[in-house]
Amino acid sequence: MARKPRKQYEDDDGRTIANMNVEGMRWYDAAQRREERARERAELQERIARGEALTRKETLRYTFYATLAGLAVVGFIGGGTVLVIFVLWLLAR
Repeated sequence: MARKPRKQYEDDDGRTIANMNVEGMRWYDAAQRREERARERAELQERIARGEALTRKETLRYTFYATLAGLAVVGFIGGGTVLVIFVLWLLAR
């Protein structure tokens, strides 16, 4: 999908009135945070390739994520089962 060209105004000279890249805002130094995450991810991949064990904090985090994923799957399957039973119950009336 192609982007629409920016709308040009007659009185717009292209200057910035106020810099909105202010410390404390969500997007402040977003590129720096993105690079830091990529560096940490590469470091983790390197440690895994060397065969080093995960730290206790990393182990707990990944265990928590795996548990949440399992609960999401169980929730979807259970919710679907309840929905099917409810529809069949309505049809049997």
